[in-house]
Amino acid sequence: MSTSMAQQQTRVFITGGASGLGLAIAQVCLQQGWKVCVGDLAATPTQELKTAPPEQFIYQRCDVTQEADLQAAADHLQQQWGGIDVLINNAGVAQVGAIDDVSMQDWRWIMDINLLGVVAGCKAFTPLLKAQGQGHIVNIASMAGLLDVANMSSYNVSKAAVVSLSETLQNELLPFGIHTTVVCPSFFRTNLGDSMRSTVPGMDKTLDKLMNKSELSADDIAQRIILAIERQTFYLLPHKQGRRLWLLKRFLPRNWYLRLMQRGGKPGGKKR
Repeated sequence: MSTSMAQQQTRVFITGGASGLGLAIAQVCLQQGWKVCVGDLAATPTQELKTAPPEQFIYQRCDVTQEADLQAAADHLQQQWGGIDVLINNAGVAQVGAIDDVSMQDWRWIMDINLLGVVAGCKAFTPLLKAQGQGHIVNIASMAGLLDVANMSSYNVSKAAVVSLSETLQNELLPFGIHTTVVCPSFFRTNLGDSMRSTVPGMDKTLDKLMNKSELSADDIAQRIILAIERQTFYLLPHKQGRRLWLLKRFLPRNWYLRLMQRGGKPGGKKR
């Protein structure tokens, strides 16, 4: 974290912050004494956020597919707090299905939220961060953006684009004192399945099983995100198996990696 951020009460804006990982991040930030603004589709904050100290918390209804909503949030926080220190683009949805089964409507839906919602957040807040001469952008991607898991084309592509955007922003914004972190978690317990669209029968049960196997909770990942901000870490891959598979993909011959993935991501393992 920059010296100027450390010397003041850190101000953070979180999209999709009323539930799931976004809520966990908001709660950790509040516990740290940060000023927190949550932007979410819900008209009012969830019960967990209603007890947040009013001098420390702002709730703003925000649809990340609407550029005007994100610009309104940036303008409001400039007026209320004199700016922000950390932008966390967290809002996202999931879509599962074979390339020939997923409709173009679903492709547009997931890109509008997972990719263009992040782009719009960065676009709205970057001028503010540049004017301050400091700040930190955190984009929530996924291991799906680094590993080419079958039957998840639209989700994989949306998250891979967020990784690429984040890499570009790191290069583009560092001269302005703005740091970037891209977070690529594997499965963990959250409410992502509530909005998931799928053409694969029984995917809700499969997702639930994968989430239950995670060694990390949303709170664990939120804690790691705060640490990454403080350390100005770029890549954050919180799950051990995810990190391992990413390294194998980078360094194994492509055909070896494909055979590994078709065995379920484990040497000698069975295909799931």
